[in-house]
Amino acid sequence: MDLRAYLERVGFRGEPSVDFDTLRRLHRGHLEHIPYENLDVAFGRRVSIDIAPIFDKIVTRRRGGWCYEMNGMLAWALEEIGFKITRMAGGVMRAVNGDASVGNHLVLRVDLDQPYLADVGFGDGMLEPVPIVEHAFRQGFLDFRLEDLGGGWWRFHNHPAGGAPSFDFELRPASRDLLAAKCDWLQTSPESPFVMNTVVQRHLPDNLVMMRGRTLKTLNAAGAATREINSAPEYVDTLRDVFGLDLPEAKSLWPKIVVRHEQLFGNRSP
Repeated sequence: MDLRAYLERVGFRGEPSVDFDTLRRLHRGHLEHIPYENLDVAFGRRVSIDIAPIFDKIVTRRRGGWCYEMNGMLAWALEEIGFKITRMAGGVMRAVNGDASVGNHLVLRVDLDQPYLADVGFGDGMLEPVPIVEHAFRQGFLDFRLEDLGGGWWRFHNHPAGGAPSFDFELRPASRDLLAAKCDWLQTSPESPFVMNTVVQRHLPDNLVMMRGRTLKTLNAAGAATREINSAPEYVDTLRDVFGLDLPEAKSLWPKIVVRHEQLFGNRSP
């Protein structure tokens, strides 16, 4: 594994340093160059929290990944540079589902002059790291909020158009066993939303693009636009042209995507 190869993958120029400017540029560069995607789950391919296969997938094979891969990759790179990183167990939708959700998300704490929240693995979340203090903040055209829940727990509130409204995290190191177990469950259980649905998301300089199943949504300062993908070739072309994923084998996923769309929406548009 080579740090320089990762820096090239995220478009980072110059020499990285242990400072906020490097952290901010890496965070934004990662999001703008590497899409969030769970397509390996749909393919039935094993996904690991180990860094070697993550590096091979994201850097060498120029794929994307989900939270364990995306934040795992960023954490590795930051530690190679010299940053102090804490991998924390997040709980997406803990506000609704309680502590059973803890570990279904990996999130990062970066200690510099103060603790910062870093997260390139939520898919449609924040673009740059923020101090872990209670506050509302805007990045680009998107509004977010951090809430102190007390007892060491915090809640990240996503922008209103986000796929999930929030996740919680605890300010202490995550159990690796917990993360590994949740990673396994999310890619194997019939009840997992990642088993049921294909999700691909990417931040671009002026847009946020999200494809859930066959529905492509683009958000920007002017509002939102939605359209449906109508064929397997169009799906493959969209992965390549919009998300930078060259996956001709994704045409094999199309029948399952269509069935899931009909289950959710019937003949209606989402």
